[in-house]
Order: sequence, then C-alpha cells, then structure tokens
Amino acid sequence: MINPFEGAKLHDCRDAFTSVLEALGSKNTDIVAVCNDSVGSSKLGGFRDKFPERLINVGIAEQNMVGVGAGLANGGKIPFVCAASPFLTGRALEQIKADVAYSETNVKLVGISSGMAYGELGPTHHSIEDFAWIRALPNVPVVAPADRNETAAVIKWAAATTGGCFLRLSRVGVPDLLPEEHVFELGKANLLREGNDLTLIANGVLTHRALMAAALLEKDGINARVLNMASVRPIDETAIVSAAKDTGAILTCEEHTTFGGLGSAVAEVVVDQAPVPMTRLGVPGVFAHTASANTLLDDYGMSPEAMAESARALIERKG
Repeated sequence: MINPFEGAKLHDCRDAFTSVLEALGSKNTDIVAVCNDSVGSSKLGGFRDKFPERLINVGIAEQNMVGVGAGLANGGKIPFVCAASPFLTGRALEQIKADVAYSETNVKLVGISSGMAYGELGPTHHSIEDFAWIRALPNVPVVAPADRNETAAVIKWAAATTGGCFLRLSRVGVPDLLPEEHVFELGKANLLREGNDLTLIANGVLTHRALMAAALLEKDGINARVLNMASVRPIDETAIVSAAKDTGAILTCEEHTTFGGLGSAVAEVVVDQAPVPMTRLGVPGVFAHTASANTLLDDYGMSPEAMAESARALIERKG
C-alpha cells in the first residue's frame, strides 16, 4: 500500500502532555495534577518528582478524584485530573456533570489511553463511549488531538483558558502531522489535505490513517480532502458545511462507537445545513472485542485500505 508515513517515528501523546505540564508547572504554581493511582500510566512521575506537593493521588476513587479537582479549582488552582478514560468518564460521570459542567469549574479532565488503546485488556477497558457521554454535557469542550504537537498545543490552551474541558489522549504511537509551533484553536478544524471528490474527517489516532487512505484514493484519481477535527465540541460547523458543499460527500472515522461521537456530531451539522451522502466509520454499536489496539481498528473497518474502500462506495452513492 501507499504509506506517506513509512519510516516515520511514532510518538506517545502522553509524553507531550506531561512534558508541557511540567514546563507550565515550573512557571505557574497554581497548576496541580490529580490522579487515581495512575502516576505510571498517566506518565506523571516527572511532575511528581518536581512538584511533590502538587501531585494528589486519591487512589482508585474516580468520583472523589473529580470532586477533589473541583474543590482545588474553587480554591484558585488549575487542576489537571488524570485517569484512564473509561474510568474517568464512566465511573465519575455524575461528578463530571454536577461538579464540572453544571458548576462551571476550571477542571481539566484528561482521559488517558482512550479509545481502544488498552486493547488486550478487553471491553471493560475500552473507552469508546466517552465522546458521547461528555459531548452531551454543557460547558465542557471535548478535544482529541491527533499527534504530539497538537497535544502540546491543547495542554497550553487548556492551562490558559478558564473553564472545564475533556482532553482525550491515546497511548498508541502516532507520527507527527502538525508543526511544532502549532497553536490550538477550540472549535477549529485543521485542513491537512485539499480535495474536491469527498472529505475524510477524523481525529486522534485515526487522523494519520485518514491521510493514508487519501493517498490510496489518489492512486485511483480520487482527490480526498482530509480534516483533522480535534475539537468535537464545539465543532467546526463552517469547515463541515464547506466540505459538504465543495466535495459532496463526507466520511467520518473515529475510535469510538458510531453512536454519539464525532460522526454523529458531523451528521448533525450536515443534516441541518448541507445534506450530502455520509458514511460514519467506528465501532458499530457493540462491545469491542479483545485484541491489540491497531488490530481492533482494522477489524472494525478502519484500516487505511478499508477506509479507502468505504470512500469509493460513498462516491458511488454520491453519483
């Protein structure tokens, strides 16, 4: 297959998260980290060593963890509340709703190892509902960066912005897509590739796969536009409407159930403002089985080859 990233080094977005958090913590003593006995998996060891008084480990008590974060925010601190995404969002959803969203506290929720990154640990550790759960809540932006540079930019944005947010980070290695100097803008998509035959919209670990699919389509003479939609809520309605009008078909790709996530958010805009044929790729409303993260993506039709095939079928529907 055509692989524009062949030989590219893969990076863990958690490293960018903690590197930036430590740098920001050196400049701002109000920045604190709260975790659920996940110093290792959240890669907070360096932050703990540098600022031991500013790392609060509540143990396996995610509901309390969110409450502690809200209390710290009410006291003027800037808490980054970190945990594996399935447990942060699933176990503590009521506290996120009441203590972060409804109370409008300055809590930065960081869902680590999201999507199917914990593949071999099975369905209880997959986090393929988190977009839907958090996107339904007011006052909590939902963001899923595509690479380490966007992750760094998102952490800087979160620290400098007053208000809660949910940041979805994977542990699966991805190549660099955006420049080191990238500045994140909430509610703005990044155009990664021009095209006029259809548009591929993705985020997180699927963004580079979308670009690989576009490279395969180019071989067939199909020019695919590729949008990195890191901001799921608020979503870039202008970019979506332009894509619909310019290319006439939209394919979304997400490491999430097809219910309530990126594809649903895009479809809501399309059906209201610019109806065109759409295909939503994701986990089709089932509990994802047990396998490696990349194998799971392939199994659910999100290999670059399968994405390209879905795009071809969508173009046939477009006529």
